[in-house]
Amino acid sequence: LLLLAATAARAGDARQEEAVRALARRLLGPRAAAVSLSVDPALAAGGPDIYRLWSPPGGAVAVAVTGSSGVAAAAGLYHYLRDFCGCHLSWSGAQLRLPEPLPRLRAEIRVAAPGRYRYYQNVCAQSYSSAWWDWARWEREIDWMALSGINLALAFAGQEAVWQRVYRNLGLNQSEIDKYFTGPAFLAWNRMGNLRRWAGPLPPAWHFKQLYLQYRIVERMRSLGMTTVLPAFAGHVPQGILRVFPRVNATRLGHWSHFDCSYSCIYLLDPEDPMFQVIGTLFLKELIKEFGTDHIYSADTFNEMTPLSSDPAYLSRVSNAVFRSMTGADPKAVWLMQGWLFQHQPDFWQPAQVRALLHGVPLSRMIVLDLFAESKPVYQWTESFYGQPFIWCMLHNFGGNHGLFGTVESINHGPFAARRFPNSTMVGTGLVPEGIEQNDMVYELMNELGWRQEPLDLPSWVTRYAERRYGAPNAAAASAWRLLLRSVYNCTGVCVNHNRSPLVRRPSLHMDTELWYNASDVYEAWRLLLSAGAELGSSPTFLYDLVDVTRQAAQQLVSDYYLSIRQAFQSHALPELLTAGGVLVYDLLPELDSLLSSHSLFLLGRWLESARAVATSDRDAEQYELNARNQVTLWGPSGNILDYANKQLGGLVLDYYAVRWSLFVSVLVESLNSGRPFHQDQFNQAVFQVERGFIYNKKRYPAVPAGDVMEISRKLFLKYYP
Repeated sequence: LLLLAATAARAGDARQEEAVRALARRLLGPRAAAVSLSVDPALAAGGPDIYRLWSPPGGAVAVAVTGSSGVAAAAGLYHYLRDFCGCHLSWSGAQLRLPEPLPRLRAEIRVAAPGRYRYYQNVCAQSYSSAWWDWARWEREIDWMALSGINLALAFAGQEAVWQRVYRNLGLNQSEIDKYFTGPAFLAWNRMGNLRRWAGPLPPAWHFKQLYLQYRIVERMRSLGMTTVLPAFAGHVPQGILRVFPRVNATRLGHWSHFDCSYSCIYLLDPEDPMFQVIGTLFLKELIKEFGTDHIYSADTFNEMTPLSSDPAYLSRVSNAVFRSMTGADPKAVWLMQGWLFQHQPDFWQPAQVRALLHGVPLSRMIVLDLFAESKPVYQWTESFYGQPFIWCMLHNFGGNHGLFGTVESINHGPFAARRFPNSTMVGTGLVPEGIEQNDMVYELMNELGWRQEPLDLPSWVTRYAERRYGAPNAAAASAWRLLLRSVYNCTGVCVNHNRSPLVRRPSLHMDTELWYNASDVYEAWRLLLSAGAELGSSPTFLYDLVDVTRQAAQQLVSDYYLSIRQAFQSHALPELLTAGGVLVYDLLPELDSLLSSHSLFLLGRWLESARAVATSDRDAEQYELNARNQVTLWGPSGNILDYANKQLGGLVLDYYAVRWSLFVSVLVESLNSGRPFHQDQFNQAVFQVERGFIYNKKRYPAVPAGDVMEISRKLFLKYYP
């Protein structure tokens, strides 16, 4: 038996070695031959991951990297590329101009992770960001995860196919299942028991394609030494269960957010009903049979939903029932739970209630994600989650919104303070944004901190970051980044990065224009980046950042014009209203749309075409496109969570945001001309038709950029720089 175990372990090491070498070949091409990569679990001696870098004698191999896992070896490779070759990899692009020859190290470098886990993914990102991904996009993401050292991640694709199989075996018919699942862009909230039916049903082809993706995702993650987190049963069931099992004890939850019971009010099984264990165990057994397991499972029973009772005994029974449904299928099960509920509804989740829910599960058989730890840490007021292990997470982004934002001081110190907390049960750090592909710098910083024993010198770090990102030192670009670091990226206190700029919100006379930073710092960073364009204009990551900073400056300018419009209206100054409104609607917003349309990563067409590309029929393509359009605008049939997932994309600014602003200015002008007061309710009814019209306009938006980024940004600068 010992021999068999040793043989299996060596096979696992070899699999991870081959996976990380294949990653290096994808990343570096033929230059990967100059890097030796190996995996040796003995390095970690059963503790957190370790990697070591050194340059062996002779000239063929410039650097050798050994990691205690495939992920650790990949993180070691990125350490070398980043710190010794000046390279950079992010969602918005790669800068991989390698020195010739590759530099050799003077001395061995050994890095040990301070905690067991570096976690990644928010369940919402499955809808806001990766809903339409194909395997090629997933492969790039998993490569980035490995190079970032992430070793614990959600693997949630394909679960509806397994659930459908379970429901059919239990006796539900297809129409009952179709009335339960949402459309693809809203599945995250169906999985958490918030939403049903909206934008559905799921076509059969969706299930087949998602199963195929999940096979490849879990195989690749595991081959690199990552632990995959699979979904588990949280207690929510379709209404059809009550038809098949009329004596089942299930209670209908209240409505979620601004949805009525047409699309929410999902049934929750009583934890002591025998069917809770039957359904939960049946699902997990089926899932494990399909995909194997790494023994960690995610389930969220009360995401933004008030439990039926605050009685601690009831809450313990619920969590114990969820956990037992896991161990019924996998005796080694560990429950990974998002800790969002504790800070989202603090009036309900008092210490007694939190303790009861957590202690319904044996200690160390649950890991809690302290989901918003950079702004609202829960571990501090729960005695480190009353003994359950937790991961200190940076949430950072809501709804996948665009907008420069960060809490760099908080994330630079928060994880270290959490480790020093009395009787701390912290077991790692995590990235849990609701949406990705924004603010690359913040995620690069957080990933680096996941391997550090102490905070970084941030101004020095961001100077090196700019040089790596653009592939060359540039004083103006470095100055721009230091300005951004101290201002827009350094929100302090309780900071919620949910873009509330008037640009992306339904117009009214009571809009929020407050900033947590000095607007002039962004304008100056804009000027500095533009001045660096002559030297750095050939860098794709520079062009992305120039669009992003120009976009932020334009967003600030929209607020200024809004304030002028409001002031003119309230002062009954029609000429000033016409001037400010005219500039906003007929120049600034169209120019911003042109800027966004000049870069492939800021195109509405890219989002819509990726949705259509998943479809296998015209009918499915239409449904998926409506899902994609609705999510970034109305978020529901009647603007239920209006503009929550707002994006600044070429096409969306001109045909959605600008049309709303045009109507708003027209209504204000008409009000002054006629002497009739402005009524927000009447405007809301009128503008809803505009918003809904955008979703159904059937216009095909380009997925290929048009125009010159530098030229358009400079034009905007010359017109609008304050």
